[in-house]
Amino acid sequence: MPHLSRSDELVFFVNGRKVLERNADLEVTLLTFLRKNLRLTGTKYACGRGGCGACTVMVSKHDPVSRKIRHFSVTACLVPICSLYGAAVTTVEGVGSIKTRLHPVQDGRHFPEISDRFLSALEDFPATVPQGVQRYQSVDSHQALQDPVGRPIMHLSGLKHATGEAIFCDDIPMVDKELLMALVTSTRAHAKIISVDLSKALELPGVVDVITAEDIPGTNGAEDDKLLAVDKVLCVGQIVCAVVAETEAQAKRAVEETKIAYEDLEPVIFTIEDAIKHSSFLCPEKKLEQGNVEKAFEEVDQIVEGEVHVGGQEHIYGNTGVLVIPKTEDKELDIYVSTQDPAHVQKTVSSTLNIPINRITCHVKRVGGGFGGKVGRPAVLGAIAAVGANKTGYPIRLVLDREDDMLITGGRHPLFGKYKVGFMNSGRIRALDIECFINGGCTLDDSELVTEFLILKMENAYKIRNLRFRGRACMTNLPSNTAFRGFGFPQGTLVTESCITAVAAKCGLLPEKVREKNMYKTVDKTIYKQAFNPEPLIRCWNECLDKSSFHSRRMQVAEFNKKNYWRKRGLAVVPMKFSVGFAATSFHQAAALVHIYTDGSVLVTHGGNELGQGIHTKMLQKAEVEKSPHVQTLLGQGQGFWTAVAVETPVASRELKVPMSHMHICETSTATVPNTIATAASIGSDVNGRAVQNACQILLKRLEPIIKKNPEGTWEDWIEAAFEQRISLSATGYFRGYEAFMDWEKGEGDPFPYYVYGAASSEVEVDCLTGAHKKIRTDIVMDACCSLNPAIDIGQIEGSFTQGMGLYTTEELKYFPEGVLYSRGPDDYKIPTITDVPEEFNVSLLPSSQTPLTIYSSKGLGESGMFLGSSVFFAIADAVATARRERDIAEDFTVRSPATPERVRMACADRFTEMQHRRPCISAKSPGMLLPLRLTPTDCPGHASDAGHLPRSVPLGWPGPESSSPPPQELLLGLVWPGGPCLAPPSSTRDAVTAESTPKA
Repeated sequence: MPHLSRSDELVFFVNGRKVLERNADLEVTLLTFLRKNLRLTGTKYACGRGGCGACTVMVSKHDPVSRKIRHFSVTACLVPICSLYGAAVTTVEGVGSIKTRLHPVQDGRHFPEISDRFLSALEDFPATVPQGVQRYQSVDSHQALQDPVGRPIMHLSGLKHATGEAIFCDDIPMVDKELLMALVTSTRAHAKIISVDLSKALELPGVVDVITAEDIPGTNGAEDDKLLAVDKVLCVGQIVCAVVAETEAQAKRAVEETKIAYEDLEPVIFTIEDAIKHSSFLCPEKKLEQGNVEKAFEEVDQIVEGEVHVGGQEHIYGNTGVLVIPKTEDKELDIYVSTQDPAHVQKTVSSTLNIPINRITCHVKRVGGGFGGKVGRPAVLGAIAAVGANKTGYPIRLVLDREDDMLITGGRHPLFGKYKVGFMNSGRIRALDIECFINGGCTLDDSELVTEFLILKMENAYKIRNLRFRGRACMTNLPSNTAFRGFGFPQGTLVTESCITAVAAKCGLLPEKVREKNMYKTVDKTIYKQAFNPEPLIRCWNECLDKSSFHSRRMQVAEFNKKNYWRKRGLAVVPMKFSVGFAATSFHQAAALVHIYTDGSVLVTHGGNELGQGIHTKMLQKAEVEKSPHVQTLLGQGQGFWTAVAVETPVASRELKVPMSHMHICETSTATVPNTIATAASIGSDVNGRAVQNACQILLKRLEPIIKKNPEGTWEDWIEAAFEQRISLSATGYFRGYEAFMDWEKGEGDPFPYYVYGAASSEVEVDCLTGAHKKIRTDIVMDACCSLNPAIDIGQIEGSFTQGMGLYTTEELKYFPEGVLYSRGPDDYKIPTITDVPEEFNVSLLPSSQTPLTIYSSKGLGESGMFLGSSVFFAIADAVATARRERDIAEDFTVRSPATPERVRMACADRFTEMQHRRPCISAKSPGMLLPLRLTPTDCPGHASDAGHLPRSVPLGWPGPESSSPPPQELLLGLVWPGGPCLAPPSSTRDAVTAESTPKA
């Protein structure tokens, strides 16, 4: 009977091909089936909760009522395959392919048209498709067409990303006898481990073993940072053991059956304030000082003191996996890992298994985003998986889902800053004293380095003669925070810029006037005595003001604000002096390996990792086989593939190039380029490019006699002749690194090779009734000197700006009082979306800028744009200040980032917020700390009759339910909900507005 066969066989279609599945598993999702069974890995696993869209596919079904085909977009991670009988599924591979043909949407030049009727569904504000202008300097008119340096060349894997054909670590097909690993993590923030009961877990079907600290043959991490917990745990999410099973589902079931008994320990510290109270710090204080700060404070017209709070940030990268494959002899391991630092993974696995480093090979094809989060943590995961592979003898795959990744791994350090600024009535700052504390979590990790960089970079673009910066990293019972794009600069510089806006408010001046008055103007030295020329900084500032028509738009914003009471616009511009690189010479070294094969093709390998930033594309642009000036003279110009192009650098001649079509980069491997440095600090293209250049120079030196003998020959002729004459066609290139050092005892040094300068202007419109905002326009001018690839560099600027915008406006981490992260997915943690991109987004690279230090006079731009996202934050603050002035409320207020709609709403104080102030609720430990959701309405004083209200949080310092007075105005930005700390907002706010006459400005 038909209905019986239907129950036995599942029939549906994927990309036009029939799929027949007998006895379909009811628990298998479409995402798992596509990736594991059909090997369609373009549909990505990211959040597992249907919130991110990485697994979106189209499902088409016949509607028996309308007799038409209906198309739906669905999140494959939530759809069971048993629901798809008779349906047609289209994945990204079915849309288009580089092997057949691309769909117009995938080529990056065509976009689907969205009807105005549907645009309003994208945002509270009417949404528009973003548009903008990208400006960059054209290459010299004499530069040969074959020379790719300086040209906007597409990312080598760009089309593969668009079609789903780019293979990441998580996409590698299953290998023979592969086992899956899942992690067992602590549920307590600070506790002694009494016992670990594995008996029930080991009895489950498919479970092979459970890996504990006792199974580690070598070193179990560091003394204060164990790979697997022993005796005690320091945070929720700390790894205790790992289950190895035949399937992922079996491993996760065994995790649930692993029983751990704890004994809670004291103290339990979550916040910076609690850490300061308990003197809980990870490292000594870092300090820089110049001038006589105390004396300067005695001589100024005014002094302002304030606080700044900057929240943490999650990396939200893709591809969290590692695959460890043991070989059959000599204890060799192949490790395929998504990391920024394969050498660190290699070393960690070596010490963990107590085997030599030369037995371990780490492979990195592409990473899928890192942002600093894949510098250290992949080494931990790789080492634990390696212990499993070593014990079982089978390949081990460990892939964290989004919830576990966010729970276990740390992110950007939250910051609490206190400032005291002394200034003249003209707006000139004479003295500034800033003390910052960052939340480092339970172990040191990179917190000391972040503190150092925070202090070094905090002065930003300003020359203040009397200056004192202090910083400390706090130890708390949260997962250890780590490196993140910008490395302390986005948090620390927000404190400095907040001082500027506070001074402007007190002086009655516009913030941009105060910024300009205090900026570096001439060749000078930083607080740590490093000399630099601020001329590019001033040019970026002036061009940003000019290109954005800033001053005329300032008048337009003022006019708009006069006419609108509940909508306010804000405008801000910020300058930037960003230091590039590590503060140590040894971290700037790099190596490369270049092979030329007998058919003329070239294989390039280097120590950098492709994170999505386009480093491989740039390396091939740089991998131009060079000629000496002597050979250039012999050949002239334009012969064969070779062209000589002069550049304004000390180099006598420009490299002569082989077309990029002859070149290939396979992967980054510790077997080909050993002892590499992490791809981080915006320095990857610089130093690895030098190494590639050096290797090419060595090869060309060998080829000189061949070319001299046959100047009219082709590249293939020369290579064939070189092989016949037994000339080596393989060379290792090396770059010793830029000099960099810092003496913290003296408070001086040259810690950074160079600076990247920039400026950004943003305009926003704020809805004072909801706190929502829309970004009207952003203009960025960045000093890239001679960009190696303007398309990639501008993409990096746009991407980092958007990520910074998320840090400052939407991304908020919330914890339960027990230290459990609440926001563990895109439904609770809001990263920027397409609707957050400014309606007009213009990026310009500063023309005619040079630096003799770097390769081809280029600069690294990976991180610098993060801070420019603060221009949106200060534009929102500008709009809020306007609203507060109109309501005769103090203009200054405590700065809290991110400026979420809830916080912005409460800062735009009015009669509705005053109503809520008279309804105090239970206080929580600090902003971002959620009260237990098990509380009933009767636990919320003043709301006992409000069914469904669950307390969340109130600002730090608010006295709580025993007080009937409203919270002080400077605490308003700490509220987590516009209706106070309860989940329900004030009733019918908008109805109340329309029922009353709207006040006139």
